[in-house]
Amino acid sequence: MTWFAAVARLRARREAGVLVTVATVRGHAPRNAGAKLVVGESETWGSIGGGNVEAVTIDRAREMIAAAAPEPELIDFALNDKVTNRHGVQCCGGTVSVLLEPLPVVRAVAIFGVGHVGLELARILARHDLDLHLIDSRADTLTPQRLAVLADAVAQVRVHHTPLLPEEVLEALPPGTHVLIMTHDHAEDAALCDAALRTSHLGSIGLIGSAAKWSRFRKRLATEGGHDDALIDRIKSPIGLPDITGKEPATIAVGVAADLLRTFEGG
Repeated sequence: MTWFAAVARLRARREAGVLVTVATVRGHAPRNAGAKLVVGESETWGSIGGGNVEAVTIDRAREMIAAAAPEPELIDFALNDKVTNRHGVQCCGGTVSVLLEPLPVVRAVAIFGVGHVGLELARILARHDLDLHLIDSRADTLTPQRLAVLADAVAQVRVHHTPLLPEEVLEALPPGTHVLIMTHDHAEDAALCDAALRTSHLGSIGLIGSAAKWSRFRKRLATEGGHDDALIDRIKSPIGLPDITGKEPATIAVGVAADLLRTFEGG
């Protein structure tokens, strides 16, 4: 398997990893500069030459995977018999520098409702390295022609047409997905809020709308849904930045995106 296919596999599995590259070589070494190795939690793909260099690098890569926010690292190795190594002797005679680059699990965002604001929000978020899920019960909001504005997206965009029960998508979303509820129908919004509170693996939950709308929803979630106040507090409403007061869809989307990015930083 090629290294970029291995990176794609880790991303698809939503597993963290480390991309290892032989950065520089002086003298003799098992592999030339540019050789790559991909390290996952339990698997590796490719090789930077085996022996002590590769074994030490894999050990360090897995320490980085376990760390909360690892930074790239450069490790130097001297390949001679005078160096005490953790995993045996390598005496090729040269020196090698190895670059370790973390491959974190990308964030996932689900937008329920791809209307005017939802589409503008998708256009902004699509410029980020995300798994972006777009869900709507209306087929005409998800046509290829309408979503063509996302053709050059950096994000991995996944489209879900759910004509009956869009809340069923919640269970299938990756762990930690940030959910934004902004459908065309308040009844659909309410059902999604209730279902989101019953779905334990989600990240943040946001609901678009006014303070008055949220007041009605909050009462309904408590009385009809049976949710306690602490659980209901998981939902943020209104979403967006309060200082941005414009009502144009693109303006609202900017505020919601900025609020979400701030949530990312806080998380």
